[in-house]
Amino acid sequence: MSRRLTDAQWHFIRPLLPPPSRLGRPRADDRRTLDAILYVLRTGIAWRDLPRDLGSPITAWRRLKHWQTQGIWKRLWHTALNLLEAAGQLDWSHAQLDASFVPAKRGGLAVGLTRKGKGTKWMLVTDANGTPIGFHLASAGLAESTLGPVTLESIIVTDSSGRCRTRPQCLVADRAYDTGPFRRYLHRRGIRACIPVKRRPKTWKAKRGRPVTYARPLYGARWRIERTFAWPQTFRRLLVRWERDLHTYTGLFTLALIVLVLRRRLQ
Repeated sequence: MSRRLTDAQWHFIRPLLPPPSRLGRPRADDRRTLDAILYVLRTGIAWRDLPRDLGSPITAWRRLKHWQTQGIWKRLWHTALNLLEAAGQLDWSHAQLDASFVPAKRGGLAVGLTRKGKGTKWMLVTDANGTPIGFHLASAGLAESTLGPVTLESIIVTDSSGRCRTRPQCLVADRAYDTGPFRRYLHRRGIRACIPVKRRPKTWKAKRGRPVTYARPLYGARWRIERTFAWPQTFRRLLVRWERDLHTYTGLFTLALIVLVLRRRLQ
């Protein structure tokens, strides 16, 4: 993968950036600053080790944080998804939900203690093809089933007619999401659940009512979301969370997803 933006990626991003202020010092070149942020994201180097031809590391770090606060990265992310939807490249027949752990060496917000140590949890939801359509970053100490609703509610995709899509027809997830509150949440939103039941002790007696079932062939396609989790891991700066500030780390994570989505749209 390239450590800098391609011309096609830049042509997509450029119109969505905020205009420079007419007051004060001129803003550093946007493309070079984006290349600097992407270089750190790809290689995982410290900001102070940024090559000189990519400009000031302080400028790149401040721009990353400032645009996260302004919602620029979120705007780019949703616009990229809207392009995929307009091109018919998103499959809403079912979605897949899962989580992954990354260590957080310096603490900060959304850092929790687990058996693996301190860390942050990536919550990711994809379409049927494995394209990420929503995410949430949270403390690793929280249960996945409690983070499922907020992750699903991060799905906001608009098609060419202006219709907003916020939910799939069906959700595929593993046994960690087999809880009564989460199943009731899916039912309220009209989302079918394809979730196997947890293993019960032999002395456990099932409650009265219709038994819980799931489509095994559909559940067997969960390898796609496992593959999707491998894609952000190619961005070395995400593998270990060194940023204490959650906004900064979220900006890096969002930029990685933007690049992944654009790679599929522009390939």
